[in-house]
Amino acid sequence: MGSGVFQPMVQPLLRVSLSALVAVALLVGCGRSHPSVVALPDPHPSTTVGPGDVFEVSVLGEKDLVKEYRVQPDGTVDFPYLDRVVVGGLEPQQIEERIKSELVEKKILTNPQVTLVVKQYNSKKVSVIGAVQRPGSLPWTEGMKLIDAISLAGGLTQLANGDHVRLTRTVSGNQTVTTTISVDDISEGRMADFLLQAGDTIKVDQRLF
Repeated sequence: MGSGVFQPMVQPLLRVSLSALVAVALLVGCGRSHPSVVALPDPHPSTTVGPGDVFEVSVLGEKDLVKEYRVQPDGTVDFPYLDRVVVGGLEPQQIEERIKSELVEKKILTNPQVTLVVKQYNSKKVSVIGAVQRPGSLPWTEGMKLIDAISLAGGLTQLANGDHVRLTRTVSGNQTVTTTISVDDISEGRMADFLLQAGDTIKVDQRLF
């Protein structure tokens, strides 16, 4: 008699539970949409020095010449014994050669070993906009990746859609390519991070409710 009383109640409860599970699964599936990634061209090397950039120069055996420099608006730096040295638009290796040749030409040193390390490319920017804590432009650095830029912008807001981040890159002239990336997939190891190029724009969309 016990089974006759409770059996009709068990089946409806099972049907309700299964329906609830299906509904939850559908909601979870709708909440995350994994975008298809459009292939981006490889980042274009962009290591020439410009106004506002900061680099350090050291000369082997010459401690007094080790110094950090900020490139002036006219593309020059004031180097000891050489006055103004034009560095704007040059690669780091070219600046090393220019300083070396001028030190020799002015008979300051006979065979200087010059090393230059760029500390910050303030003349080159990436933009992070949309649902991040501190949207705006950031100095680009060699080797910077997508997650790095978002972290420097304070990270995602609570309303951010981590599955829908758009990366726009200039490829030639004024032509651009935009791809949609899941930052959640990158953070969770399901997708490789993206190297950034100076001038890239990252837009983090908000979730749709």
